[in-house]
Amino acid sequence: MIDLRSLMQPHRIVMMLIFAGIVIWCAMSLRWDWLPKYAPLALQGIWTTLWLLVVTVVLGFLFAVPLGLAQAVGPWYLAAPAKAFCTIIRGTPLLLQLWLLYYGLGSLFPQFPWIRSSELWPYLRQAWPYAVLALTLSYAGYEGEVMRGAFKGVAKGQLEAAKSFGMPRLTMFRRIWLPQAIRNVLPTLGGETILQLKATPLVATITVVDIYAVSSRVRSDTFIIYEPLILLAVFYILVAGIIALMFHWLEVKVLGTGSRNGPAG
Repeated sequence: MIDLRSLMQPHRIVMMLIFAGIVIWCAMSLRWDWLPKYAPLALQGIWTTLWLLVVTVVLGFLFAVPLGLAQAVGPWYLAAPAKAFCTIIRGTPLLLQLWLLYYGLGSLFPQFPWIRSSELWPYLRQAWPYAVLALTLSYAGYEGEVMRGAFKGVAKGQLEAAKSFGMPRLTMFRRIWLPQAIRNVLPTLGGETILQLKATPLVATITVVDIYAVSSRVRSDTFIIYEPLILLAVFYILVAGIIALMFHWLEVKVLGTGSRNGPAG
């Protein structure tokens, strides 16, 4: 469990009091009469943001494992493409990748009659598959490089001991190598997941209605600027805080560290 005493340190108490004061001031001084009208749309946007985050993080990590493994111990014909993929993803902006997939790849599909007549066409006409693909590839590119270091960081003595006992390679990977690598990257995964959350607003540029897109619509419809942006900031802060607490709990549970100091920040 998280030590509650660590959460009640003086600097955290001051931060919570300041945050509470800002919330009270915003609730009493700003204009919120627009909120009931846009509440259903906001809930839909929150749901879109959350499922985009969860799906792309899970798929991206599943893709990152073979990427890291190929770079760590794979033959050159697997390691080179994996390294090139991670380099391209990490070296180009996510917005560029998103637009290339949506406006580039998405504009090619209508030119093929067999695609337009397939069962996939109703989905390929929408924006969300390209958002999922772009965010997944982005997360996989960054985490693939992280997993490469994690696989190389596993003590070779454990792997050699497993080989000496005649353990099959797949069993050794499943029981020793992958769990040890995941233990090594847990602190990094938390930060990368929060960064993935903060990357989701980019999907609004291809007409996906996430919570950021809802905030933009409120501003354009009502000309109210600060209130929707404040609520947007509160949403991201809360979700990021929950993610940080979840990964802190995992670190304490798996690594047995961090219980004394509590969550970072």
